[in-house]
Amino acid sequence: MKVIEKIQAGLAEEGKVVFSFEFFPPKTDDGVDNLFERMDRMVAHNPAFCDITWGAGGSTADLTLDIANRMQNIICVESMMHLTCTNMPVDKIDHALSTIKSNGLQNVLALRGDPPHGQDKFVQIQGGFACALDLVKHIRAQYGDYFGITVAGYPEAHPDVIGSNGVASLEAYHNDLAYLKRKVEAGADLIITQLFYDTDIFLKFVDDCRKIGITCPIVPGIMPINNYKGFIRMTGFCKTKIPAEVSAALEPIKDNEEAVRAYGIHLGTEMCKKILAHGIRTVHLYTLNMEKSALAILMNLGLIEETKISRPLPWRRPANVFRVKEDVRPIFWANRPKSYISRTTGWEQYPHGRWADSCNPSYGALTDYQFMRPRARDKKLLEEWATPLRNVEDIHEKFKKYCLGKLRSSPWSELDGLQPETRIINEQLGKINLKGFLTINSQPAVNGEKSSSPSVGE
Repeated sequence: MKVIEKIQAGLAEEGKVVFSFEFFPPKTDDGVDNLFERMDRMVAHNPAFCDITWGAGGSTADLTLDIANRMQNIICVESMMHLTCTNMPVDKIDHALSTIKSNGLQNVLALRGDPPHGQDKFVQIQGGFACALDLVKHIRAQYGDYFGITVAGYPEAHPDVIGSNGVASLEAYHNDLAYLKRKVEAGADLIITQLFYDTDIFLKFVDDCRKIGITCPIVPGIMPINNYKGFIRMTGFCKTKIPAEVSAALEPIKDNEEAVRAYGIHLGTEMCKKILAHGIRTVHLYTLNMEKSALAILMNLGLIEETKISRPLPWRRPANVFRVKEDVRPIFWANRPKSYISRTTGWEQYPHGRWADSCNPSYGALTDYQFMRPRARDKKLLEEWATPLRNVEDIHEKFKKYCLGKLRSSPWSELDGLQPETRIINEQLGKINLKGFLTINSQPAVNGEKSSSPSVGE
């Protein structure tokens, strides 16, 4: 579904405020895993959408594509992927667009992009685009109305035209507004703003946009202050004005991270209250991959309640445009052991079971457990499953071998070989598979076994 449609549907409900989150690709594999756990918790509060950034100079292109896919199809939240012109010839842009389309994503944030690390200014590459306007035109020309296109708006004007005094000239500001209108006229249907800390500047920007005929929703981008040094670095990079009262409040507490974070939550809350009071019912939170400040602001505004997370089904409905009508889903808990562990970390009543709290002293290190060990899985899958098949009976024979423990890998599970509980019925499963019923998720009926059982209890 397009983000613009979700926003319009939300705003059609009287008094409803539509909120959303932004994330960026982490630098490590563990960071990526932790991001999805954090994202899963935040998405439980039902944001309208989440977006994922595209690294400066296209540095995170592959990771951004992967995260966007997993957001849409595993986290099941409407996802928007940033796409920039920097270091991106047209064929790479089309590869990114066709990839997310095939994965069921419908939303793109079209940007010119920041220069790569080590460069001072954006340089158009041969065979690439010069600006976000070119990118918007290309997306509409090549993909019609399949994609919802969002563009960036700059309440203080684009950083490139802000002078050394920290202010853009009136002419530069109005030229920037005119350029924004051209992006909308070329096919953009939503604007999300650059971060700001002076709410009056944002409100004036919205009013100025309306005066020149920009009618699409303009979503304020709010970045909570989580630590002082990060705040100074980000506002310096974006050339964002810091109001005197904000500087005065931060100066005496800048070395106290807890106090800075508390002030950041207070400031973000007050900024949002003022924006909402002026009839703007959308908020986009730049989370910097941190959940507490963003969620605290939403709780202060009364938009979420920690104790009231509800779902109409035991799972989230797919956000993939090709799967939105699904109303059933098979349960393959064994395929996502880390997620299962995270859902059961409070189970203290079975201190010796494999699903006990990982903080419990009796649990041991995660790496002690077979299902958490790294494996050369892809190679084993190719050896055991990527073999020529002459007829349907070959398929039955392959599944029979797996059920009898003659194959160690499985395309449907991250685990190595059969688990102890499955071996109880492996002979029966082998016979069933020879009859054409391919068993990819089976377990025996068990009643009254103790949790200390070596096959079904631990």
